[in-house]
Amino acid sequence: MVLALTVCGIVVALLAVGLFLFGLRRRLIQRSGGTFDCSLRWDVPEEPDAGGKGWSYGVARYNGDRIEWYRVFSYAVRPRRVLERAQIEVAGRRLPEGEEELALLSDAVVLACAHRGAHLELAMSEDALTGFLAWLEAAPPGQRVNVA
Repeated sequence: MVLALTVCGIVVALLAVGLFLFGLRRRLIQRSGGTFDCSLRWDVPEEPDAGGKGWSYGVARYNGDRIEWYRVFSYAVRPRRVLERAQIEVAGRRLPEGEEELALLSDAVVLACAHRGAHLELAMSEDALTGFLAWLEAAPPGQRVNVA
């Protein structure tokens, strides 16, 4: 009985520490500001399906001429993807379709992009999209901006 209680106590303590570290990581990512909730789908085929597959929920952070994208459900301290402003080409935007509506946040807008030849989609709120497009267009003189 004592052993079972000890094991349960250890498991609960480990879960609490894990949740604390999870929250601390998110707080550290967001502390410098310039973050927004952003789902990402990488290597999108030419004819993407509306099945909602391939989306990963994350947090994006502006860092100079780059966007650093972090998975929400991860303990990694480094960004999973880094998108350089000069390499992002926006192909268009659309509303989520079919089962995508369940996989994404309720007010999400899907932005089709290309980055260094890879096709990707970003899903973010309308406010975050406005900020993202303004950031893209605010490139320093001499850099090309590809916004459709």
